[in-house]
Amino acid sequence: MTTSPDLVAQVAATTGLTPAEAARVVGDVVAYLAEPVEDVVRRRHAELKTHGAKNPEIFARIAAELEQRVVAAPRLSERQLRRMIYG
Repeated sequence: MTTSPDLVAQVAATTGLTPAEAARVVGDVVAYLAEPVEDVVRRRHAELKTHGAKNPEIFARIAAELEQRVVAAPRLSERQLRRMIYG
């Protein structure tokens, strides 16, 4: 995916990063935001499970996090979240 030269220039100008560094940062952010919802759910479930969280807490937290994404994912029920993880 290509990044907007205007956005890269803005990030470089407002942060003091070189254009190459700004391009890398913008690319990283775009890739993060482009992660498919199913991948986000699986990744976050695994991360939170590693820290000892239980599924009811995990599903509520993931649902809240998805609502806060810049391009919000559709509202998903606990059942839909569970199906993404366990099939």
